[in-house]
Amino acid sequence: MRRRRDTQVEFEFPEWGGKRRGAGREPMGEAGCVSHHGRAELKERFPVHVTVRIARGLPGLRERNAYELLLRSFRAGCERFGFRLNHYSVQTNHVHMVVEAEDSRSLARGMQGLLIRIAKGLNKLWCRTGKVFADRFHDRILRTPREVRNVLVYVLNNARRHGSYAAQGVPDPFSSGTWFDGWIERPEQDSPVGRPVTRARTWLQRVGWRRHGLIPLALVPGR
Repeated sequence: MRRRRDTQVEFEFPEWGGKRRGAGREPMGEAGCVSHHGRAELKERFPVHVTVRIARGLPGLRERNAYELLLRSFRAGCERFGFRLNHYSVQTNHVHMVVEAEDSRSLARGMQGLLIRIAKGLNKLWCRTGKVFADRFHDRILRTPREVRNVLVYVLNNARRHGSYAAQGVPDPFSSGTWFDGWIERPEQDSPVGRPVTRARTWLQRVGWRRHGLIPLALVPGR
């Protein structure tokens, strides 16, 4: 009997792998709120608008003990590694800041140190463990006087936009408005002891934005 010769069978495999548009796991919930692409290169002359949001299900930040802890953290971390915290506004589940830094590395180091300090303090206050912030911070570089003025309005009067503060004649007590000298009005109130922010050094924050006019205390910012 003749013996059949074995022949090699060729299989076709689907071409998977490699970089493809839409590949990979989709961001879920809060984890997808900030892009993880590389940040833009920061120059020392530009201020930065920073926003950081806490995870869902946590107590609010506009509560006395939580806010006092944030104040202590701001005082301890407002000027480190070439990073400076100039203005802030604390909302229920997020914090807005206007900051300056020597470069992108200084911004990252300064924010990392500040957020670690805050997270540890809040976890201790709330008797819990685990992450405090929903994602890494979001940053936007401010390059023009108009941009800076708009962001100062947005940050310092952010509570008026959310409807959580409506008192006339005084700045939001959960913001750095008490230490801000760019209001049209001159609010009469005692400044709390221990300044939690540093004075701005960039031209855009010291001089430039004022060319578009001082800011009314009751101005409600847009989007």
